Amino acid sequence: MKKLLCLGCLFLYTQSFGWGLTGHRVVGEIATYYLSPKAKKNLQKILGDTSLAVVSNWMDEIRSNPAYEYANDWHWVTLPDGVSYESVEKNPDGDIIQIIQRLVNELKTGDLPLAKESEHLKMLVHLVGDIHQPLHVGTGEDQGGNQMEVEFFWEDSNLHRVWDSDMIDSKKYSYTELAAAINHPSKAQIQAWQSSTVEVWADESRKLRQQVYALPEDREIGYEYVYHNWSTVEQRLLQAGIRLAGLLNEIYG
Repeated sequence: MKKLLCLGCLFLYTQSFGWGLTGHRVVGEIATYYLSPKAKKNLQKILGDTSLAVVSNWMDEIRSNPAYEYANDWHWVTLPDGVSYESVEKNPDGDIIQIIQRLVNELKTGDLPLAKESEHLKMLVHLVGDIHQPLHVGTGEDQGGNQMEVEFFWEDSNLHRVWDSDMIDSKKYSYTELAAAINHPSKAQIQAWQSSTVEVWADESRKLRQQVYALPEDREIGYEYVYHNWSTVEQRLLQAGIRLAGLLNEIYG
């Protein structure tokens, strides 16, 4: 248990964020396209004219507020290879799988005060994005890639940051441009993605780790690494947006 808590502290210390500003906004932007009319109307009652894209980074912003310290460990889960989530030792402070499920269940009750409902909603938008970033489902060995130092286009970085923001920022898209570029799912994909569970989303991220950690010996990465991984970044962002819309339609539609 002490080891688990220590890993949580180190993960927080390295300030791991899921996708970065642009990626999270892409998830929120894509979700907006797949909301039912009723869900859109109900979300406007909570958020006003503020979009899902705009609120998507709120949960990272509140990390500087001690009042939200309780949520520090909610952005990630440790899930080593070959171990099921059911059997893994759980973080007593919560993990991303537990919290997404809890937020959905509490939002479904429909009896939260408006301020609390708004917070729950903004957390849900953010965490659905986070769980699709492969390194937010960690091995328990290197704080979700934060301790894996690399050079990305000749600049010092770490593997987590490469997936959070470096690859996305290297493309020079605005969040609306990137959302438009990747928002072309088939009806079959939408149905399949929205019918899967949170545990499945986490396991998808875990299965991508072998690809994520396929680094050259000198850990100097650039065009080749981006070439082999960019389609995965696109798919995970798209899946997150589609699945977020599915949850919001389920709650509010």
